[in-house]
Amino acid sequence: MQYKIEVVDKPGIFDAVGQGVSRDIADLGINSVKEVKFIQVYILEGNLAEGQVVSICQELLTDKVTQDYKILSDSHRNPLKANQHIVEVAYNPGVMDPVEASVLKGIQDLSIPAPEAVRTAKKYIIFGKLSPAQIKTISEKLLYNKLIQHIVNPLTASGDLKHLPGYNFNLITVDLLLATEAKLLEISKQGQLFLNLNEMRQIRDYFRKLKRNPTDCELETIAQTWSEHCYHKTFRGNITYRESKASPALGNLAIKNLLKSTIMKVTRELNKSWCVSVFKDNSGVIKFDQKNNICFKVETHNHPSALEPFGGANTGIGGVIRDALGTGLGAKPILNTDIFCFAPPDLAFNQVPSGALHPKRVMKGVVSGVRDYGNKMGIPTVNGAVLFHEDFAGNPLVYCGTAGIMPKDKSFKQTNQGDLAVVVGGATGRDGIHGATFSSGELTHESETVSSGAVQIGNPIQEKKVLDTILQARDQNLY
Repeated sequence: MQYKIEVVDKPGIFDAVGQGVSRDIADLGINSVKEVKFIQVYILEGNLAEGQVVSICQELLTDKVTQDYKILSDSHRNPLKANQHIVEVAYNPGVMDPVEASVLKGIQDLSIPAPEAVRTAKKYIIFGKLSPAQIKTISEKLLYNKLIQHIVNPLTASGDLKHLPGYNFNLITVDLLLATEAKLLEISKQGQLFLNLNEMRQIRDYFRKLKRNPTDCELETIAQTWSEHCYHKTFRGNITYRESKASPALGNLAIKNLLKSTIMKVTRELNKSWCVSVFKDNSGVIKFDQKNNICFKVETHNHPSALEPFGGANTGIGGVIRDALGTGLGAKPILNTDIFCFAPPDLAFNQVPSGALHPKRVMKGVVSGVRDYGNKMGIPTVNGAVLFHEDFAGNPLVYCGTAGIMPKDKSFKQTNQGDLAVVVGGATGRDGIHGATFSSGELTHESETVSSGAVQIGNPIQEKKVLDTILQARDQNLY
């Protein structure tokens, strides 16, 4: 049996989500919306008695002080009033619902047998005179990500949650051996590899030696390894530096490998005694006190945050938390930090580049994404900085950082024959594909559509479990 539960704020309680969406709609230039009401939806499927469902609602899914709930039947339909629009957003079949595992565990903690499946949805009731085109714009720009979510059709909303479409593996090879230079560039563009002609030639020549064509997975692996995100081609490349005659400082320079000739060079020349591990591990390590070292990792998540501000910043902070945990034998993340560069939030809509989001929406989404991930893992966000300048209208600068602490004797690691590699988390999904290679491309008016899948879907609750497990295993010398 299937139960649909709607959780809504009680009358008089401030609807933070609804108010936020109302302001975001105004940021889109749509000013006819009077109010937005947010409803959290849960769908439980399984052999549950009605009394058990009531207990789940009262003890787990609602805050009795501020929220009410309704248990709806499949046939329940609320008639729409004039100038009232409902948009219900749910995850696509086969896409992991991050809340599902938490709800299932919560139900088991109540000593109630877990249902066979749990799904969630977000329901928005929008009050105001709006055209279908405006509803479509609001939905696509603010309420859902087409890659992993869809708008629920109330006439076909019910369905079996357990029987989701499976995946059939299909080996795909790319015809590279006989490809002309024009074809090489076409393969790079169509595959979102963001490799130039020189790089594509190198790959073609390599597989000619192997006397076979590469698979699509092999091409993607090479492209992500050579991407800006992973290999820092700009930093490692040759840079010609010129100055105007009006204000000479360094003179004209030819810089070979900016990274090695500046940051790495001066660090090694100074050779400070408090530098424990630099340019070797997932983060830099320095001395802290007699027992512990501190590690620090910062990276940018600019392109993903430009496309999907919340998700881009969310996984940006999740990635550096992972890197602190992966430094040495594992550091405990103790704080997150950030530096953001946006265009002015009051920038006129006609000054926003084609295909780019308004900077106010980018700013709100990025700040929320960093805060959300850290809060769910119990890691505070400290300090930080923000800069506003018109030049960031097309692409924001989003620095995400994490500091961790670890015992001195846990600050180094090595791999040994027989070590096991363990993959933890949800099944591989459709999100995050081309995320690394995407960093090598330029943002254009097509990026939102062509590269919409490049933003990874974060799961801070899962990472928190991994964090706790790794640190316990480290302290017990289990690896």
